[in-house]
Amino acid sequence: MLKIAVIGTGNISHNHIQGYLEFAGRCQIVALVDIYPEKAEEKKRHYGLNDAKVYASHHDVLNDPDIDVFDVCTPPYVHAEISIDALNAGKHVLCEKPMAASLQECDAMIGAAQASGKTLSIIAQNRFTDAFWRLKKVLDSGETGKVCHAQVDSFWWRGHSYYDLWWRGTWEKEAGGCTLNHAVHHIDAIQWMLGFPTEVVSMITNAAHDNAEVEDLSAAIFKYDSGALTQLTASVVHHGEDQKIVIQGEKARISAPWDKYASISAPNGFPVEARDTARENRLEDAYQSIPKLTYTLHTGQIDNFLTALETQSAPLIDGVQGKRSLELIAAIYKSAITRSIVTLPLVPTDPFYQTGGLVSLAPHFYEKSASVENFANEDAIPLGKNMDTGA
Repeated sequence: MLKIAVIGTGNISHNHIQGYLEFAGRCQIVALVDIYPEKAEEKKRHYGLNDAKVYASHHDVLNDPDIDVFDVCTPPYVHAEISIDALNAGKHVLCEKPMAASLQECDAMIGAAQASGKTLSIIAQNRFTDAFWRLKKVLDSGETGKVCHAQVDSFWWRGHSYYDLWWRGTWEKEAGGCTLNHAVHHIDAIQWMLGFPTEVVSMITNAAHDNAEVEDLSAAIFKYDSGALTQLTASVVHHGEDQKIVIQGEKARISAPWDKYASISAPNGFPVEARDTARENRLEDAYQSIPKLTYTLHTGQIDNFLTALETQSAPLIDGVQGKRSLELIAAIYKSAITRSIVTLPLVPTDPFYQTGGLVSLAPHFYEKSASVENFANEDAIPLGKNMDTGA
C-alpha cells in the first residue's frame, strides 16, 4: 500500500485526489499540505480523508518514513524545489505540469531522480485520453503516409478575474502565460506523436487580460527535419474552447476529435469529388480496433504511475519527457521575445534555458492590477473539451 502526500490543495488537487481514491486498494492519502492549511482541511472534509493529517509546509513531512510519494500540485515556481527535496528524501514524485520554471530546474529534478533511484513523473493527462491515444496509434500505423502538416488549436477561455489570483499572471510565479500553462497539454501531445522539431518561430501577445504580465495568446510554427510543419495556437481568449489536433499526411488527414479524409487526385493534380474510401475505411477500422483506456486523464496517469512503482518500471511520462515539452515552450518564448528563428535543442548557456533567464527578459504586457489570496470557489477545474466527441 503506497502512502501519498498531496502537496498543494488548490483546484487541480481535486483531480489528483479523485484519481488516488479510484485505487483505494493500492494507495492511501495520508497527508495534505498547503501554505493555507484551511484549504487542506476543506479537501480532507470533502473527500472524507479522515486518516490524512494536514500540514502547512512540505518540510514537515519530508522525513516521514511512512510516506512513499509526494504528489506536487503547487504553483509552478516551487515545483522544482519541492520535487528535489522529496527525491533527495527518498520519495517518489508525481508533479503537475509545467514541470518547472526553467530547463535548468528540469535538469536538477532529473538529476535528483537519478541520484536517488526514485521515480519522477510529470503530469500530461491528455496522453491518457482515448482521442489522443487512438490518434497516435493510427498515425503509427503509417496509413496516412508521411506527415506534412499538423494544426494544433489549444483554445481555452478564461475570464478577466482568472489572473487576479496572487500567483497567476506573473512571469516569476506562474513562469508564463497560456503557452506554458494551457498549451503544454497539446504541446506534449504533438511532440509525443511527431517527435522533436528542429526550428521554432513564434509571436506572443496579451489581447484581453490587462491584469497580467504574461501572454494570453500565442502562435508558433515548428519545423521538422522531414520538412513537415506544425502550426500551434495557444490561447485563453477563445470562446467555446474548440480544441483540436489535425494531422495532414501525404495520403490522408486524421484528427482529434476523430475524423478522417483521403483525397484522390485527378490526372492534372486537382482533387476529384470522389474520396479514397478504401483508405478511409482502413483508417476507421484501425481507429475502432484500438481498445478504449480503462482509466483516463489524471486517473489514467495515476494508474500508470502506481503501476510503475509497483512493477519497478518506467512511467509513460518521466522527467525527460516533461522537459521536452518545456523546451519547446522555452523556444516559443525565445523566438517571440528575440524576434528570431530558434534552433533546437537549446544549449545550457542560453539565458532561456537558465533559471531566471525568461523572467529577466520577458515583456510585461501589463502590470498586475489585482491580487486575490484565494477564490471562494475551489471546485475541480475544467480540463477542456472532450476530445473524443468535441463537446
